Amino acid sequence: MHKQVMAARPVDVSAEHLMLAVEEIVRYVRRGATTGGLSTAASSALSRLGREGPQRLTELARAENASQPNMTQLVTRMERAGLVRRTADSSDGRGVLVEATDTGLEVFRQRRTERADALERLVEELTEPERHAVAIALPALARVIQDRRTRS
Repeated sequence: MHKQVMAARPVDVSAEHLMLAVEEIVRYVRRGATTGGLSTAASSALSRLGREGPQRLTELARAENASQPNMTQLVTRMERAGLVRRTADSSDGRGVLVEATDTGLEVFRQRRTERADALERLVEELTEPERHAVAIALPALARVIQDRRTRS
């Protein structure tokens, strides 16, 4: 009965409504990733390094919207935990790159699997039409984000 009522209601696609839904999903999925006991900032930085490879500390700070001093402290804590290491930048002898260690990459992969499992549990509770809508809408939003990145 509930699902029939939901289908009959007009869909609210306001930015506010979508933002609240995305925030709720992100919080749920993040809570599902517990490996390594990382903070949100550490998890995000490690994920970026796992996906994109080694980066200069300044690039990592910019990409993560953090100040350089804060990113330096975060990288130092992650380095002590064995998740990342600093290496010389072969293209610039003065530069230093931050890269994920094998342990860091394993934590990254496990956390990604945990997040995917959490999302899968949510998707399993959707009706078939809802699953279809999500399968179209989320990749479309991701495509727009990617398009914006390539234009900047």
